[in-house]
Amino acid sequence: METRVDLYEYQAKDLFQAHGVPVLPGSVATTAAQAEAVATDVGGTVVVKAQVKTGGRGKAGGVKLAETPADARAEAEAILGMDIKGHTVHRVLVAQASDIAEEYYFAFLLDRTNRTFLAMASAEGGVEIEQLAVERPEALVKLPIDPRHGVDAAKAAEIVAAARFPAEVAAAAADVISALWDVLVSEDATLVEVNPLVRDPQDAIIALDGKVTLDENAAYRHPAHAALADTEAQDPLEARAKEKNLNYVKLDGQVGIIGNGAGLVMSTLDVVAYAGERHGGVLPANFLDIGGGANAQVMADGLDIILGDSDVRSVFVNVFGGITACDEVATGIVNALKILGDTASKPLVVRLDGNNVEQGRRILADAAHPLVTMVETMDAAADKAAELAANAGKGA
Repeated sequence: METRVDLYEYQAKDLFQAHGVPVLPGSVATTAAQAEAVATDVGGTVVVKAQVKTGGRGKAGGVKLAETPADARAEAEAILGMDIKGHTVHRVLVAQASDIAEEYYFAFLLDRTNRTFLAMASAEGGVEIEQLAVERPEALVKLPIDPRHGVDAAKAAEIVAAARFPAEVAAAAADVISALWDVLVSEDATLVEVNPLVRDPQDAIIALDGKVTLDENAAYRHPAHAALADTEAQDPLEARAKEKNLNYVKLDGQVGIIGNGAGLVMSTLDVVAYAGERHGGVLPANFLDIGGGANAQVMADGLDIILGDSDVRSVFVNVFGGITACDEVATGIVNALKILGDTASKPLVVRLDGNNVEQGRRILADAAHPLVTMVETMDAAADKAAELAANAGKGA
């Protein structure tokens, strides 16, 4: 399962600076007073920019110039708490304003389709790049990057030439592109984007705005990345699951899902959604893959997360015994219910198949837990879970 971390602009700026990408002085602020203090430190005219993970900040009034520290305080006061496309502004970036001679666009991204990296560049930055790609595709250059060779000085120069950056800034632009490649590789990013990449009146090239997406699967190589997590925006159940090393994603339905293996869980989501159509539109409440080690504690952790979701009315445990046999899974379910005690109060539909399935079913039958219903097939189990959720909803 793909996991990623999208950074705020100020976080991207910090990574850029750490890898030698030119950026303007500034810092993040969470209060108007802090914004005033940053503006005082930076000096001169500053720009106050809402930090949200969506576009359209400028049109929404989330980007303002401030000539004095007092102006920066007033603009921050107005921007903090603003709603931009459903995103609440909790912090602003206060940075030195730039004189802009020209604006360009540049990005490195992971090209999953062709299993390589892609450089995208345009001499026409500062615009909606998706719109440019549709209306004037010739203005957006796309060059594949062989990950075995990366981006050296010659490749950076090739990208600059293909994008038709002006000759006066070609060398500086190539240096910045090389540094952005270092960000991508060194930080295990799947996207590094700068829009706009600007040329100032002195022909310096500066990353004025940036987006970075990190591959969370590589987090074990980057302990410092943990500090970049957006805990305010993260669903609390997802945060708890992450602490327990569970692959969990909150959805909008009523049937909690537990499975072992991402493919099986994805199939389970589909059959539950299909079954739910027959029971008043009941839907899956989550994606939860407990992997191969479905022991009692892992199962208890998974059930604890799902049962903590107030939207969940029933739980479907769908396990195919392989490396972890069905009797181990069944023992895990029984012991998990003992661990959870009275906190386990919603019906569980369990479907077991695969290695040692008869032993597993016998263990559950002997336990005779009042919350557990065993069903032999996935379709029938999904239907039962959806039925139980629908009936619980009627009684709510």
